[in-house]
Amino acid sequence: QVQLVESGGGLVQTGGSLRLSCAASGRTFSTYVMGWFRQAPGKERERIATISRGGSSTYYADSVRGRFTISRDNAKNTVTLQMNSLKREDTAVYYCAASTTITAVVAGTGFGSWGQGTQVTVSS
Repeated sequence: QVQLVESGGGLVQTGGSLRLSCAASGRTFSTYVMGWFRQAPGKERERIATISRGGSSTYYADSVRGRFTISRDNAKNTVTLQMNSLKREDTAVYYCAASTTITAVVAGTGFGSWGQGTQVTVSS
């Protein structure tokens, strides 16, 4: 399995931006579909963005489409989530995850490797 470490979370005001990064170990990063998920207190975990192995295909949840952008750099073993126009409801712990399932970009399934999460808090 691949090991994942997220960074970049923090406290930001409504309307602000944050950039989350996920560093992956191993030499097979380019074989994984990558995704970002989040979980707010008292809520189920939500898939917010996924990206294909080569980076050409992406998926966004309706709640973040147009505000968040997922990208990856296979040479650096990193996946990034650029978050703009943040809202209070974006407050959550954000997780990076990896899947070996090709269809995971759309289906959102098969994510077997997870990071420890990074807290994002949006205040008014």
